[in-house]
Amino acid sequence: MMNDWAGLPATYGDVLRRAMDSLFRTFENFSEGTFIVDAEARVVWINKRYAARFGFSDPEQAIGRDCEEVIPNSLMREVVKTGKPILLDILETDREPLVVTRLPLKDDAGDTVGAVGFALFDELKALTPLFSHYSRVQEELVATRQSLAQARRAKYTFGSFVGTSAASLEVKRQARRAAQLESPVLLLGETGTGKELLAHAIHGGSARANWPLVTVNVAAIPDTLLEVEFFGAAPGAYTGADRKGRVGKFELANGGTLFLDEIGDMPLPLQGKLLRVLQDKEFEPLGSNRIVRADVRIIAATSADLPALVAAGRFRADLFYRLNVLTIQAPALRERSSDIEALAYAMLEDLSTQARGASHFELQDDALRLLCSYGWPGNVRELRNTLERAVVLSDSERIDARALAPFIGPARGGHRPHVSAASEVHASDVVSEAPEAMLWSDAMAAFEKHFLGDALRANGGRVIETAMQIGMGRATLYKKIAAYGIEV
Repeated sequence: MMNDWAGLPATYGDVLRRAMDSLFRTFENFSEGTFIVDAEARVVWINKRYAARFGFSDPEQAIGRDCEEVIPNSLMREVVKTGKPILLDILETDREPLVVTRLPLKDDAGDTVGAVGFALFDELKALTPLFSHYSRVQEELVATRQSLAQARRAKYTFGSFVGTSAASLEVKRQARRAAQLESPVLLLGETGTGKELLAHAIHGGSARANWPLVTVNVAAIPDTLLEVEFFGAAPGAYTGADRKGRVGKFELANGGTLFLDEIGDMPLPLQGKLLRVLQDKEFEPLGSNRIVRADVRIIAATSADLPALVAAGRFRADLFYRLNVLTIQAPALRERSSDIEALAYAMLEDLSTQARGASHFELQDDALRLLCSYGWPGNVRELRNTLERAVVLSDSERIDARALAPFIGPARGGHRPHVSAASEVHASDVVSEAPEAMLWSDAMAAFEKHFLGDALRANGGRVIETAMQIGMGRATLYKKIAAYGIEV
């Protein structure tokens, strides 16, 4: 075929050959060295500069030798054997390292008949920006992986569950037993009783301790996002989905433990899917046909009354029975009041480090009596909050009842404890003895109990409908129902 452009080769094949020859000559002229081997990785050709670099004053002396004999550490044999290029590599020599590229040579049938290599640079400084960026990205990746791995390890041990009361010792005994088994664990108890701490301790004491501990707070995630949170999604699986897709918590926890906090708030449709995963140990991410195996141990926790939810049709009975294998009831703080002093001092030790450095806080006798006489509806979490507020606002390291009284609600009997006149704080300093007097917190609590009771009765005791109507989260409403003892 003739070409319309005068002075140019008449065939495309000729153009291609000239282009290849020109490309080779350009590489040969501007690179530090060029090297060609045959199908047996023997030297066919080497340019003069490259031969001299490796001790051959005459390039002909290298012809026919094995590539490794001419250039120590050469990988040309690997290129010939695999037929795959090594596009960018660093060749260590007895002088400066070289940046090299290696390409296979193939015949018309596609068989590898040799290879050509170019030493592009003899000074790595030419690639310093690239290497610096690569090194920085690698360091950031390693740091992120280490941080993520640390975040997914157990933060608490059985020693973190402070207390020597009979109730505390029994809980720790049951939890240690659960750590040695693989069955699901169900942690029950009021809010703030240490269920999350026990979940961490069980995982940390199990054979899965070196694998991830992944937590999902069911009550904190909108129902529409829970399925993706659990099982992940393929790229573009739904409007607004990540283009790279999303890895679900089950996949992240593979080999380890998945802690499902506030599982009583899980919507019914998702309960069925969770049950199937627990039975089949596999699932498909949303919008994907990919089957993912899930070797995951489940620890679930809730402050809700699951049997009552099952009876009301708001929690699947089959899922409850699947989870209710190893059940541990975390005791309320009022049921282990003998632990309050040890707990308080353990918390003060931690708070001292955070607030005052070397300061050492001490509880006066009247402060301990006040702590022990209170009912602690918020349990251990409320105790820590109370002590933290006292530490922050106290001008002294010796904390007495006067410092604690503003932060503590009514005692177990409904009245504040009487502080002895022999102590530094008089009863009148803590709260008025007048029977008609009522604290603002008590009045608000009474109003809230009455308000919630009326709202529940108006909705026939249906918690979900009531929560939507009054604008309160389901988990919060369940907790308040338990705290106030409201009958549903």
